Amino acid sequence: MIYSMTGYAIATKESSQGALSLELRSVNHRYLDIQFRLPDKFRVLEPSMRELITSKLNRGKVDCYMSFNQLSANEETQRINAELLQRLLELNHTVKTALPDSQSLSVADILRWPSILKTEILPTDDLCNLCKELLQNTLDELTAARAREGEKLKIILLERLASMRQLTAAAAPLIPALVAAFQEKITAKLNDAIINSGDDRIRQELVLFASKIDIDEEISRLETHFDEVERVLDKGGVVGKRLDFLMQELNREANTIGSKSADSDLSKISMELKILIEQMREQVQNIE
Repeated sequence: MIYSMTGYAIATKESSQGALSLELRSVNHRYLDIQFRLPDKFRVLEPSMRELITSKLNRGKVDCYMSFNQLSANEETQRINAELLQRLLELNHTVKTALPDSQSLSVADILRWPSILKTEILPTDDLCNLCKELLQNTLDELTAARAREGEKLKIILLERLASMRQLTAAAAPLIPALVAAFQEKITAKLNDAIINSGDDRIRQELVLFASKIDIDEEISRLETHFDEVERVLDKGGVVGKRLDFLMQELNREANTIGSKSADSDLSKISMELKILIEQMREQVQNIE
């Protein structure tokens, strides 16, 4: 299967502490580049998250955003800050000793004291398991999105490849006609110059002209590259760099055909080939 480097996925998991959301965005990149934006309490999990993403993806710039919406504190999650409570009791005793008529702290006063109530967060193991499960789900969704996009890219590339095969098939028959036309032209010129048209001069000119416009080798190489592109697309996997190299080779042969062009039809074919190759190259840049 062919995978695009472009994709998006988002997933959410609920826990007793709140809702954990994870968002993954990926675009094309030469290598695998992973950027994280995590809540502070989850940063300890970044290495394991990076390892999991690396095991699933090979190329692309991946942005990983995580948010944690903690539920309102309740009886099950709230705990008294014992150290702060003890400190308040000591201070209360000190004040009562110095000022016997002063009013002691009430329960309501203590419960309203800043930081006296603390909310327990999930244990590290629970956090790790929750994040790992959520990341796995999001990665599966992202991979599926990249696969769907990759299949579309494959169809586009094969369509361009079919058009290029038609162009090269149309280019080959042009050469004999060009050689024949040149023969008539050079024979007429030599006859006008009162030179025997049957001597070796005409043959030499024809051989030189034919060698200059011969594109059989370029067409053969193009067809070989076409076959290789199809083979790579059928094989699938991580093929972006291989396809990019093949686009360079295709463009090289198309340029050579253009430089050997002896008429407008061949020049047009060369130009159309280069346009199709450039369109393919732009699509290949998005393939993993």
